[in-house]
Amino acid sequence: MNIKQLLLEKILLFDGATGTNLQSAEGGQYLTADDFGGKEFEGCNEYLCITKPSAVEKVHVDFLEAGADIIETNSFGSTPLVLNEYNLAHLSYDLSKKSAEIAKRIANDFSNNHKPRFVAGSIGPGTKLPSLGHISFRELEKSFYTQISGLVDGGADLLCIETCQDLLQIKSALSAASKVFEERKIKIPIIVAVTIETTGTMLMGTDISAALTALEPYDIIDVIGMNCATGPREMSESIRYLCQNSSKPIFVMPNAGLPENVGGVACYHLSPEELQKWMIHFVTDLGVNIIGGCCGTTKEHIRKLSESIEGLSPKERTWDYQPSVSSIYQSQTLHVDPAPVLVGERCNANGSKQFKELLLKDDYDGMVQVAKDQIKEGAHILDICVAYVGRDEKKDMIEFVKRLNTQVYLPLMFDSTEYEVLEAALEHYAGRAIINSINLEDGEERTAKVLPLAKKFGAAVIALTIDEEGMAKTVENKLAIAKRIRDIAIDKYGLREEDLIFDTLTFTLGSGDEEYRKSAIATIEAIREIKKEIPKSKTLLGVSNVSFGLNPQARHSLNSVFLYHAVQAGLDMAIVHANKIMPLHKINSRGKELCEELIFDKREFETIQ
Repeated sequence: MNIKQLLLEKILLFDGATGTNLQSAEGGQYLTADDFGGKEFEGCNEYLCITKPSAVEKVHVDFLEAGADIIETNSFGSTPLVLNEYNLAHLSYDLSKKSAEIAKRIANDFSNNHKPRFVAGSIGPGTKLPSLGHISFRELEKSFYTQISGLVDGGADLLCIETCQDLLQIKSALSAASKVFEERKIKIPIIVAVTIETTGTMLMGTDISAALTALEPYDIIDVIGMNCATGPREMSESIRYLCQNSSKPIFVMPNAGLPENVGGVACYHLSPEELQKWMIHFVTDLGVNIIGGCCGTTKEHIRKLSESIEGLSPKERTWDYQPSVSSIYQSQTLHVDPAPVLVGERCNANGSKQFKELLLKDDYDGMVQVAKDQIKEGAHILDICVAYVGRDEKKDMIEFVKRLNTQVYLPLMFDSTEYEVLEAALEHYAGRAIINSINLEDGEERTAKVLPLAKKFGAAVIALTIDEEGMAKTVENKLAIAKRIRDIAIDKYGLREEDLIFDTLTFTLGSGDEEYRKSAIATIEAIREIKKEIPKSKTLLGVSNVSFGLNPQARHSLNSVFLYHAVQAGLDMAIVHANKIMPLHKINSRGKELCEELIFDKREFETIQ
């Protein structure tokens, strides 16, 4: 039976702590500098795969004898990035491969038809945080690529990207895994386990909802969960959240309680019986599928867990998935009640005079303040566009997004016509972003570049109802183009319907142009039809276009009335200047009436006698 089938059919048991058990692997004696190959390598557990493989083998045997279904490779820090601290970066592939070969050989010795045993390639977070600028996305991806290549070539049955502290670090590891799978034409299961500190967030300040939102779109991930940092008690509410909201199986690998510093050594005091009690609760009350032990857990902890899961089944879960986006800190659903989700429009060099002037002065801190001001005004998401003639858009986007990533807690929408700019933005953004936008103006040329980016980074995408014939003006054409884009996104690039946000286009009503007199009606009705025909998708409008050319007071009123009617038709999201939208009761009755006459083209003609 393969590992993927087992993930869905029974509770699986991981092993316990590798590092703490290595230290007493040889008959209760601590390893010496000689065991590590010399004092300069002391503490590099991964190097033991070469210098003292018997110590690694002993840990694996102990956990398999205790009843573990899955053992982890001794490769937690086997990336070139980490090994470079010991001048061993050149051995990254070999050590990773060796760790998998050792574990696989021993797992095979214990495996039988009744109880197959498997090997998980352990992938730790490394020592640098990309969200803090310690390392670039591509450098980290390259480091993970070497490690993952060795683990896969050494025979790992699955990969465990664990103790994750930064969402951007996870994305780079997933990108590296995708490359390895593509090159070797294979796919093995991936577990991603985030680490929530006693503060209730990941090290970068990410709460569990933001972590799930950022990771949920990745179909390369088979299981999601938590490990390390705390004991099971401190994990319980985050685990409950995952079980209630994740469609993926759930993994839990806690420490043996919170560590206590005793004489400079971290000591863990949670007994096997206490860990057993908590894990039975997670399985039977919450629906956790895979359990195990992290720091401080011994073979006795694993033996107790093995005894306790015999005959147990996880609670059958139902989950409440809401399509969302996130910043590095928090999540935002793509529909709110009352609607709409407000997308702040002021961080746009082509739409905001203030923002453009700050950009031209390279005042990135001032640009960040414009972003923060929109939070006070009620925005839920921020639209970001730094394209300006004569400037390096990619450089400006990188400089701005690097700051926004950690200084603004609202999710971002990246607005650019340039593929390279969008890619650079996504490589510097930890949360789940929105790409603005795709269309079919040049056939599938743009979708062929942008949709793979959305897939790679788990982003949502705005799709404009434009095709080779131009901007769709009728309800029928708007819907037809939306359906065509949906089919391309799903069938060719593996996105989901819920990853798409359709913009049915907003044309100005203030010009008096006969061609656009009924445009608002078509836009509103197209929203209604898209919500019927593509129900899992979302809809969005750039509202202020409708009033272009009018005086400020008239613009505010028309924007507000138009937005109201679009929402009534099912609009989910609107790009607006949030504090310029007025409740209808604040618009006088005659003003509201005039706006509706314009929106719905209620013209009356006098008859000449």
